[in-house]
Amino acid sequence: MKSIFLSLLLMAAVLAATGCVPHTTGETEVGVRTRKMTFFGPKGVEDRVYAQGSTYFLMPFINDWHVFDTKLQNLEMTFSQTRGDRRAQDDLVFKTIDGNDISLDVIIAYRIEASKAPHILQYVATNDATLRDKIVRTVARSKPRDIFGELKTEAFYVAESRETQANRAKEELQKILGPMGIVVEKVLTNDYRFNPEYTKAIEDKKVADQQVEKNKSAQHAALEEYKRKLEEARGEVNKMVADADGQYLKDKIEADVYQEQQQLLAEAIKTEGIADAKGIQEMNNALAGAGGEAIVKLRIAEVLQGKRIMLLPVSEGGMNLKTTDINRLIETLGVKSLSGN
Repeated sequence: MKSIFLSLLLMAAVLAATGCVPHTTGETEVGVRTRKMTFFGPKGVEDRVYAQGSTYFLMPFINDWHVFDTKLQNLEMTFSQTRGDRRAQDDLVFKTIDGNDISLDVIIAYRIEASKAPHILQYVATNDATLRDKIVRTVARSKPRDIFGELKTEAFYVAESRETQANRAKEELQKILGPMGIVVEKVLTNDYRFNPEYTKAIEDKKVADQQVEKNKSAQHAALEEYKRKLEEARGEVNKMVADADGQYLKDKIEADVYQEQQQLLAEAIKTEGIADAKGIQEMNNALAGAGGEAIVKLRIAEVLQGKRIMLLPVSEGGMNLKTTDINRLIETLGVKSLSGN
């Protein structure tokens, strides 16, 4: 412990004798030395980066010391007066490609490239504040206006469109700021605003669009209901057709059966008629023969058997029975009686 104390005293004595002053860098800072006077090397900004989190001893008066923060920085330009880089309205105001006024909140995320700190000190800015306000801010308020102004007004409602333009803005800013030792990590958009008249028109359009969508939904629902009823009607018609077809087939089968029965009945009647006709023909043939007259008389006698026969006198105007041969008839009846014995 005593030896350490002595070492510190010795170091302090040496520094006091040489006139050196300590310079430190924070955890995210890099240092840059400028030689104002020199006995051995060139004057000016030293092409060397003094690393973060260190202490360096330099002689005063003949050296200058600058530090730059290498952590990620956010430059926020916003409409709000309570946040962002300025306590005033600081958003980007421009016109869309179709001529409407719009204001847009933008955040530029950037950092300096540590290895280019000497270049920044010599050619760009002497400190972080100047770098932020005079360089990054100036470029960031100019170029993004042109890029976002290429969008139509309605495109700002589409997050993908805003993101596409934000990526383009990042690329363009990097082209400008990159050679200065500044790395643009991200360009982000936040809120946006239109003038009151256009905002009202947009809101009215949204209401109209919602109504249109509502009408489309109602139309779609009506169409689906119509399709449903149409399918039900088709099903009912198909059922009716199927029932009719079934009844037709049933009636056809019954008709076919009836027709077949009638055909069989007709055939039977025809056969019976033919048989009867043949019998009559045979009877006629028999009657037309020698014994036909006797058979007729026999039949008459059979009919008159047991009947009371009355003879009426013959007179003018009365029944004329001269043509009836009663004697013959009686003989025939007698023959029949004898034949019965």
